[in-house]
Amino acid sequence: MRVMAFGPHPDDVEFLCSGTLAKYKAQGHDLAIAVMTRGDIGSPKLTRDQIAEVREKEARAGAAILGAEFFWMGYDDEFLYDTPDVRRQVIGVIRQFKPDVVLCPDKDHDYHPDHCRTGQIIWDTHVMGTIPLIPAEHSVCERVHDIWYYDTVAAIDFQPECYVDITDTWQTKAKVLDCHKSQNDWMKYVYDVTLTDNAEAQSRLRGVQTGCRYAECFRRAHMFPQSVSKDGLLPR
Repeated sequence: MRVMAFGPHPDDVEFLCSGTLAKYKAQGHDLAIAVMTRGDIGSPKLTRDQIAEVREKEARAGAAILGAEFFWMGYDDEFLYDTPDVRRQVIGVIRQFKPDVVLCPDKDHDYHPDHCRTGQIIWDTHVMGTIPLIPAEHSVCERVHDIWYYDTVAAIDFQPECYVDITDTWQTKAKVLDCHKSQNDWMKYVYDVTLTDNAEAQSRLRGVQTGCRYAECFRRAHMFPQSVSKDGLLPR
């Protein structure tokens, strides 16, 4: 199976679903990560171009640990909009990787505009990869991919439908998060807590809710046709 995760910013995928991605990989599935924006406001000292370069390197390093293909979309942080150009680029990378399942932010329940728009764009384009009359560089997909919305940061306003026990992949998730040194430093500067610390707290919360040590949670996007069982494409 081919699994693709879309992150609004560098580190969102790592924070909210990298334990699940590591579990997919351990079960022999192919992975890809696509990052919509370049994270170019996440520094108290560097210029926007400088921090964007740093964050791309960090995201690529994390993807390499997970064994995932990497796609850098390059839009400005906080200024992601649903435009023809953005849709074409999303359709293009989906056609290039041809996923069976896509993980992305919850378009209806996330509080951050870049997150909501990423989820909405994935939803709005989910059939387009299969339509020959929509031009793109790569050949059309043979099937419409399944979509699972991942958790929100701090678990705000998210109602899980399914949980994935990531106890056995938590250390991989922590290692991937530690690649994002600039954001661990930024979070420490702003909130006096690191990105990795926050991710551990949230993974423990979701673990408590489902009866394991660490977990991540998801809500399925419902569509037609939908032929697999409710948790048929999530790793066990």
